[in-house]
Amino acid sequence: MPYIKDPDRRVLVAVDMESYSRRDNVLQYRAQLTFQEVMAAACSEVGFDRASWQTQQGGDGELAVLPQGTSERAVLARLTPVLDRLLRETNRGLSDEARIRLRVAVHEGPVHLDGANGFPSDAVVTVCRLVDSPQLKTALRQFPDAAIALIVSDRLYQDIVRQYQDLRLDHFQPVTARIADKGFEAAAWIYVPGESIPATGKRPDPRDSVPDQPDGAGDAGVDHRRSGPRPRPAGGGQVFRDNQIGGTGAIGTGNSVSVSGRPEDLGSWESPR
Repeated sequence: MPYIKDPDRRVLVAVDMESYSRRDNVLQYRAQLTFQEVMAAACSEVGFDRASWQTQQGGDGELAVLPQGTSERAVLARLTPVLDRLLRETNRGLSDEARIRLRVAVHEGPVHLDGANGFPSDAVVTVCRLVDSPQLKTALRQFPDAAIALIVSDRLYQDIVRQYQDLRLDHFQPVTARIADKGFEAAAWIYVPGESIPATGKRPDPRDSVPDQPDGAGDAGVDHRRSGPRPRPAGGGQVFRDNQIGGTGAIGTGNSVSVSGRPEDLGSWESPR
C-alpha cells in the first residue's frame, strides 16, 4: 500500500444549477457558458484567484477546493451576495427555462489533494451531500425570485457566521440536511440572499428533517390537514407554503409552517416542539 500523505485543511464550495437536466442541449450549452462567466466575474470582484481553485467540473456545477489561506468570511459574506447580484443581472429578461439559479454549499475540512480519481475526504462528501440535499432544493423552490440558496455546515456557521455576523443571523434557517438512501444526515443552515428567513436561534433537530424527494417534486401524496386560506404571520416573519415538517424552523414540503416564532401563527394543525 502506497504511503498516504497528510491531508490539507481547505475551504470547500459545491455549486449546482437548478433544473439543469430539464433543459435541451442548446440551453444546457448556454447555461454552462453563463455559469463559468458568472463564477469568474464574481471571483474577480471579490478578489479570489479562480485559476488557483482545484475543481471537479460537472455539467450542472462544480466542486471547488479553495487555496490554502482562503478567507472563510470572504467566501460566506462576499462571494454569495456577489454571485446573487450577478445572476439577477444575467437573468433579467430571460424566460424561466433559460434562467440560472444556483444552490451553493460551503464547508471545510481535511482533503487529500493527490487522490487517484478525485479528492478523498469526508469533508468533500459532506459538502456534496449538502448541495444536493432536498432541504436546500426546497428552500430555493420556495423563493421563485431568488437566484441563489446557500447552505452552510453547522461548524462554519458557529465559527464564522455567528461569531462575525457579516450576514444577518436572523436570515439563516437551521435545518437537518438528510439524504436517506446515502445514509447522510447533518446539521446545517440555509440562507437565501434578499429573502427574509427568520431563524429560531436553535441548532437543527434531526426530527425536523424532510423526507427525500427528487428535485422538482410537488405535492403528490401530501395530506393537507387544513383547508382554506393559508395563514400569514402577523407583524413580521414568513409562512413557508407546503411544508411537511414540524417546528417554527421548518423548511420542507407538505403543509404550511409559520417561521415567525409566534405560537399563535401556527394554528391548530401545527405546534412547535
